[in-house]
Amino acid sequence: MKKLIYITFIGLIGLLFSCEKDGEQIFMLDNPIEPTLVSIPDLTLERNNGTDTLEFIGTPVDPGFQASAKYFLEASASGNSFADAILIKSDIQAESFKVTVSDLNGMLLKKFPADEVSSVDFRLKSTLVVDGGNGAPGTGTNPFEYISETNTANVTLYGLPKLNLLNSGIDQKIESALGNGVYNGLVKLDAATPFTLEDPDTNTQYGGSGGVLEVDGTGISVDDNGWHILSVNINDLNYSADKYMIGLIGSATPNGWDTPDQKMDYDSKTGTWSITVDLIDGEIKFRKNDGWAWNLGGTHDNLTQGGDNLPVSAGNYTITLTIIVDTTGTCTIVKN
Repeated sequence: MKKLIYITFIGLIGLLFSCEKDGEQIFMLDNPIEPTLVSIPDLTLERNNGTDTLEFIGTPVDPGFQASAKYFLEASASGNSFADAILIKSDIQAESFKVTVSDLNGMLLKKFPADEVSSVDFRLKSTLVVDGGNGAPGTGTNPFEYISETNTANVTLYGLPKLNLLNSGIDQKIESALGNGVYNGLVKLDAATPFTLEDPDTNTQYGGSGGVLEVDGTGISVDDNGWHILSVNINDLNYSADKYMIGLIGSATPNGWDTPDQKMDYDSKTGTWSITVDLIDGEIKFRKNDGWAWNLGGTHDNLTQGGDNLPVSAGNYTITLTIIVDTTGTCTIVKN
């Protein structure tokens, strides 16, 4: 059996159908063939292989006509029904998902312990939009969703060397993904409160100024309050602290299209940015450091650099942003 579908508008979710004109008839299978996760790489992860590339291989959804869908490679604790899924990668193709050992290790450490074997479920989820109308099944607000069978694998993660921030006001650290003396991380800093760094493995403390790191040096200061990317090299004894603030801007926000943006807060455990804010009827986008060099828009499950504004109606919202790669992401916009 096949279902007749009239394509009246191409949904902007990365979906392109081979239709020559509006209103062309296509047929959709009553039971579209779901995507599959064909193979999973060896997931015994080791720090000395941190730059190696792992590849997950899948097959696309088949709705009965040529179409492109959005695909999401997800992981979850075995038997958890993906109630708290980790998004590893998203793409507009299903055949190959590549991720480095260090990146995957960092993602999974948010949910699974280091230096022991964990049973992890993996799946490939696809969303399919066939009409740009409002609310009906298959539209941008109610897309068709197809999910592969679950593949379960044993995963062994490695713990990361860390430097603890002392006197920063909250318990936080930066980590070395490759264990090579180079540490990075997002940290929240107060311009009025200098901080030092501690290596808990060697009991060494570091301070410094002007980008130069010193053993037992004075506290490190920054110019701005808020989140920064802190990079430290204990081999060459240098550091940098670059402001990294994500905010909301747009006609729906309290400041409209003017700065300052509505600043979001970061959760290092989930790797997400969030804010609770009152909005009016209008549009929003995400920006970094109150500037347009980096801005995300588009659709909730497909944010891209320079993408379209996101429409919202008036109300109090909790908004959460997940940055997948530097210029792509997903978000949830929930009215309270």
